[in-house]
Amino acid sequence: MTTHKIIKTEKAPTPVGPYNQGVTATGQMIFVSGQIAIEVETSEIVGTNDVSKQTEQVMANLKAILTEAEANFSNVVKTTIYLKNMEDFTTVNDVYAKYFNPENAPARACVEVARLPKDVLVEIDCIAVV
Repeated sequence: MTTHKIIKTEKAPTPVGPYNQGVTATGQMIFVSGQIAIEVETSEIVGTNDVSKQTEQVMANLKAILTEAEANFSNVVKTTIYLKNMEDFTTVNDVYAKYFNPENAPARACVEVARLPKDVLVEIDCIAVV
């Protein structure tokens, strides 16, 4: 029997649809919903045309949710990055690399998509294990 707990924090944006910020499963796995560059205090998109600023905000939002679940980036085992433009790959990768140690970085997929919520440039989700 799988049990799960909903993760909610005021330090990350409120979901813009029918989903939760994150979910823990059987107390060991944390599934964090895709985060976009919403700044929590203003509920506004950060860096409208700046993928680097957006990625920094996305990582801050992921960190807030992981922290609420008593985890951190070292617990992350899988991420998925969604880019509006694959030309932004190197810029996003440079920001992303600041949050993960290369020796134990998570598995990752990165895909280009036609459109993202609120027309942001990047969205990232993750799975962590505690």
